[in-house]
Amino acid sequence: MSPAAPAPASAPAPEFFGFFLVPKFSMIAFTSAVEALRLANRMSGKTLYRWALYSTDGKPVRASNEILLMPDAALAQAGEAGKSLGAGEAGRLDALVVCGGLDVQHFADKAVFAALRRFDRQGVALGALCTASHVLARAGLLDGHRCTIHWENLDSFTEAFPEVEVSTDLFEIDRNRFTCCGGTAALDLMLHLIRQRHGAALATAVSEQCILERIRDENDAQRMPVSARLKVNHPKLVAAIGLMEANLEQPLGQDDLARRIGLSRRQLERLFRRYLRKAPAKHYLELRLQRARLLLLQSTLSIIDVALACGFVSASHFSKCYRQGYGRSPKQERGVPA
Repeated sequence: MSPAAPAPASAPAPEFFGFFLVPKFSMIAFTSAVEALRLANRMSGKTLYRWALYSTDGKPVRASNEILLMPDAALAQAGEAGKSLGAGEAGRLDALVVCGGLDVQHFADKAVFAALRRFDRQGVALGALCTASHVLARAGLLDGHRCTIHWENLDSFTEAFPEVEVSTDLFEIDRNRFTCCGGTAALDLMLHLIRQRHGAALATAVSEQCILERIRDENDAQRMPVSARLKVNHPKLVAAIGLMEANLEQPLGQDDLARRIGLSRRQLERLFRRYLRKAPAKHYLELRLQRARLLLLQSTLSIIDVALACGFVSASHFSKCYRQGYGRSPKQERGVPA
């Protein structure tokens, strides 16, 4: 009697992703991530991924663009929701992705933080899109891990969590943590995860469906180069602005700035007036005020600490410059009556 033929190997179970929506979450980051999974299923002809949406209480969540999304369940019922969505008997998540956006620094739901820590103990990989690194950090889940966050929130995040290693890269994957800076970088992050799991050919097929010129890697910069942002190509001017942006807390004097790029102070002034129609000092002040505004809106730093972090020697000088720049005081920016 000939031996029985071996039974065909069963297909691996689909990876089950949960997306936790924080109020005012970024729609572009969320949809970029979900669409990558959908297209991976479509292009492979297999159900490689399943997903579900969660909120704190199972009620609809409004995105930053005011669109309301209906989740599948409350975060506390993630397991039960997973069973009904075909995630296996236990309904266990393979990964939970926190989706952030505007005002995420004010999110302080202790039950959510406890749930995230419980998922971590269960071996669930934890991710964060856009500004949601704030949520993982506040839950104590980024200690000892690299992460990234949207460039607008970088300063306030490092001030709030100095012990967390944060980068300016598009995305970071560090063991069972994965974070991205938001926007279309969520697509790059998911393409990288798809490539790790299912190979470069599938990741490339998904990227072509999205009309991507290329799949960016984690070391690509978040922001466009200075020359592209300001539409200037003069190398000395680009170098000067780069030095300004790198030295906001302790501003460089104009003589020092000019010397570092190999110009005289007068040549530096002419360069700024020719290409930007303003003096170097005015552009430098605008950069410092822009950073101050982000810190006022996104952090709990005192006004004097914001002033010092942006190179102002006193709160009164800072307030005067801020009012001249934005037409309101730093207190009013935070919604405090004058």
